[in-house]
Amino acid sequence: MGLQRLAAERNAGTPAERRMEWRIGVHLGDVLIEGEDILGDGVNLAARLEGIAEPGGICISEDAFRQVRGKVEVEFADLGEQSLKNIARPLRFYSVGSAPAARQPISPPAALPLPDKPSIAVLPFANMSGDPEQEYFADGMVEEIITALSRIRWLFVIARNSTFTYKGQVVDVKRVGRELGVRYVLEGSVRKAGNRVRITGQLIDAATGAHLWADRFDGSLEDVFELQDNVAISAAGIIEPALRAAEIQRSVNGKTSDLTAYDLYLRALQKRFSWGRAGYSQALDLFGQALERDPYHGAALSEAAFCHQALHAAGWTEDPETNRRQGIELAQRALGCGGDDAETLGRAAYVLAYFGEDIDVALTLIERSLGLTPSFARGWHWSGWLKLWAGQPETAIEHFERALRLNPRDPAPASLMGIGLGHFFTRRFEDARSMLLRSLREQPEWVPPYRFLASCYAHMGRLNEAREIVEQLRDMTPVVVPGAAPQWRRPELRDFYLSGLRLAAGEAT
Repeated sequence: MGLQRLAAERNAGTPAERRMEWRIGVHLGDVLIEGEDILGDGVNLAARLEGIAEPGGICISEDAFRQVRGKVEVEFADLGEQSLKNIARPLRFYSVGSAPAARQPISPPAALPLPDKPSIAVLPFANMSGDPEQEYFADGMVEEIITALSRIRWLFVIARNSTFTYKGQVVDVKRVGRELGVRYVLEGSVRKAGNRVRITGQLIDAATGAHLWADRFDGSLEDVFELQDNVAISAAGIIEPALRAAEIQRSVNGKTSDLTAYDLYLRALQKRFSWGRAGYSQALDLFGQALERDPYHGAALSEAAFCHQALHAAGWTEDPETNRRQGIELAQRALGCGGDDAETLGRAAYVLAYFGEDIDVALTLIERSLGLTPSFARGWHWSGWLKLWAGQPETAIEHFERALRLNPRDPAPASLMGIGLGHFFTRRFEDARSMLLRSLREQPEWVPPYRFLASCYAHMGRLNEAREIVEQLRDMTPVVVPGAAPQWRRPELRDFYLSGLRLAAGEAT
């Protein structure tokens, strides 16, 4: 900012045609030095940021923003995710000092209040294997530990998507505690070599920075689930000594001792998190390979069912009836071998309810899932959808908001969409419009929010905007107006939604 201020001062008395106005791009990353040249992806990204900066302004990457927010007295404006030339994936950027008028400045996040129970965030474990291909293994290890800790009824556990925003950073645990609203932070590393694995972990008091516990676990890959349980049990013993180890002795129902199947399952999860048509299709293939090795892998069964539901919901399928039939079959199989695995129960309930199966049975399953893992963000998210489909929009909003509180650093576009739908069905159209737009800003590739936004605009009488949204929909999916929509159990809600969408699409109502 000092450099730009100096340039502005020198330009003050200079004719406009002779002024020098700089654009500055800032990124935090590794560089490669060869002689007098500086090379690497980080340099390329900084150059692209310079190109999109306003004259006299500064544009910084999300990595740089995380390091400086709250530490410098300037305002930032969120430019959203953008695709840049020769950069593999869209990235989020921020402007400094020359934000477009329409952008809202971002203030440093306020500290979240601590819950009234012991609370923990598990940060991404460092991959010490020296093999980038093993990142999925380290990430999967953390996912399992989070799930194990989430089974403790008296423990508030932050969801994976929020803690993984710190991945690759050198973090201050006190800042993590403030930003996530937790008392304890668990961090560690995973070293996988051959058939052996070493997990190190340390528990830190986020308020003081004091180390409360540290340990190292060595074992063979055949014992990987026992290692995960040991880490979870040790951490919980420090946080709440009164908790009995039996309450967090993870069941491996739905998991498998076949590590090849486990690796395939983890790789499939990476694909599934993409929200795109290709990602869901690739995930289905990998889940299928895992199930060929272990047909009783409850988590893989429920995830595969979820992929069928997602493809069906977006209209990304040439045979929706096959997706419906296979989704139901896989979800029912998952329930048969998932035991008391809360995630399997919740995801299967969500899929079955979406495809029109008995809603009361699905609600019972989700209640059982939440009873097993009260701090499981996705469980509250799925419960929100079931409440919406059952015709309880106000309760649905409460459950989506609970999911967001348990997962404060994840934009959670599907939960934002769910809150928007709660407002939509209670005729709070402006609130609905705002939440649906937020959902689309976070995940512009996902189809369903566009449908509801178009219907919302139509019911608001803003037909031009409704039809603009429908035109975007036509570029994304052949299914603009869904058919029967059996997930909506109250006909008046279903008809209200579809009538607005048909009006926006120019169809007879």
